[in-house]
Amino acid sequence: MPIVAAFAVPHPPLIIPAVGGDRVSEIQATVDAYAEVGRRIAALDPDTLVISSPHTAMYLDYLHIAPGSGARGNFARFGAPEVGYTATYDEPFVDELACVASAEELPAGTLGERERDLDWGVLVPLHFVARGYGLVDDRGVPQGTSEDRGGAQGRYVRLPCRVVRLGIAGLSPAIHYRLGQLVQQVAAKLGRRVVYIASGDLSHKLTADGPYGYAPEGPAFDQLVCKAFEQGDFLSLLAADPALCERAAECGLRSFQIMAGALDRTEVAPELLSYEGPFGVGYGIACFIPQGTESACSERALDERYAAWHEEHLAATRAAEHPLVRIARYSLESFVRDGVRINGGHDLPADLLGNLPDEIACGKQGAFVSLKKDGQLRGCIGTILPTRESLVEEVCANAVSAGCRDPRFDPVTTAELPELIYDVDVLSAPEPIMGPSELDPARYGVIVSAPGGRRGLLLPNLDGIDTVAEQLRIAARKGGIDLNEPGVSLERFTVTRYL
Repeated sequence: MPIVAAFAVPHPPLIIPAVGGDRVSEIQATVDAYAEVGRRIAALDPDTLVISSPHTAMYLDYLHIAPGSGARGNFARFGAPEVGYTATYDEPFVDELACVASAEELPAGTLGERERDLDWGVLVPLHFVARGYGLVDDRGVPQGTSEDRGGAQGRYVRLPCRVVRLGIAGLSPAIHYRLGQLVQQVAAKLGRRVVYIASGDLSHKLTADGPYGYAPEGPAFDQLVCKAFEQGDFLSLLAADPALCERAAECGLRSFQIMAGALDRTEVAPELLSYEGPFGVGYGIACFIPQGTESACSERALDERYAAWHEEHLAATRAAEHPLVRIARYSLESFVRDGVRINGGHDLPADLLGNLPDEIACGKQGAFVSLKKDGQLRGCIGTILPTRESLVEEVCANAVSAGCRDPRFDPVTTAELPELIYDVDVLSAPEPIMGPSELDPARYGVIVSAPGGRRGLLLPNLDGIDTVAEQLRIAARKGGIDLNEPGVSLERFTVTRYL
């Protein structure tokens, strides 16, 4: 089998003794499991390590593959410049992977490298691989003759196997999985024995006293991932609720999705080696060893199973839409598909209008229409106060604007329409407030205004926005406003959200 093993690992720099010092003992289960991973990889002695890291170059719509002959990096940013590693890239593998991705128009390749040095999402796994080979001791001090002294900032230890370094993107689980499938395909074509390392922490919101605070979705996310690791249930990693993942402030999910693709149609023996979250961040380590022969395992054809699940999920979401959301969808789809602008009730099918409550059908309020695709924002435009004769007209117009006139995104295409998830927020009239103490990001939206007509708005109850300070910072930035400048005023409002 081209993929001889795969490992999911975290990357907290403090588990490197030169960085963490005495605190390493507080995360000993992770250190011990990581050392076991290093030993297993050294025993397998692969030709190539393929490592995906959330801290390698990341783009919204492009999966980056590190180019060149190699790279190195150290832990200087964490106070330990003396611990460093050099990776020699598997250039034929990188070239072939980029080539097959291009041939099938997968948005992945070697363009757009911003930082050549190895990031800590790669360095931490390489440290334990080097330990497994006996190249360094637990502190990263080189042993024997393995040291490469070419760096002015410290020591760099060269790994004995070649490396392929991948980033993640704001793309769908299916596309991340497909990149993993191509890794498997290229490994087989080139005759490489590959170990895949999926680098990524779990939730960053496990405890109130942690550096990122607490959200109930944090422990829920970690439970989901650990169960998937224990059972080898990669489908649940592909189908994880994007809102849950966002609120959990997860790190490694898309890295794990690429790993799942690298094990496509492969029966595996899963093993959860450790899990702990002593600093408010979840750290899980798991091992997956392919079993049996090279013949395809149809039950592990997760691309096909995910596609079927995804289609059913979209259909169920659409069937449960509120009538006002259906009107937003109808308006945008009519405009994108047919160039027809829906101006109000007289342009809508009777069944859509007939299902609207009277207070909505006859109402006149500001409204925002938001679009998401693959869990990522795809457009959001709205009005704070009503600008049209009815709420229905407001929603129809704003749906088209969200899909076609949001300056942050290209206009929605016909092919994207079936993938869009809509919600409609109907706003109350804004009320002035004296200061931040009168805000609650879960309950109130905020409008920040400044002299010169500058104004920034943020809706309430948004994924990942948990504090008033964060809410104000983002709203002010949207309006080009410095919160400390003279004349800044605040307003709050509530919304009724329709899904």
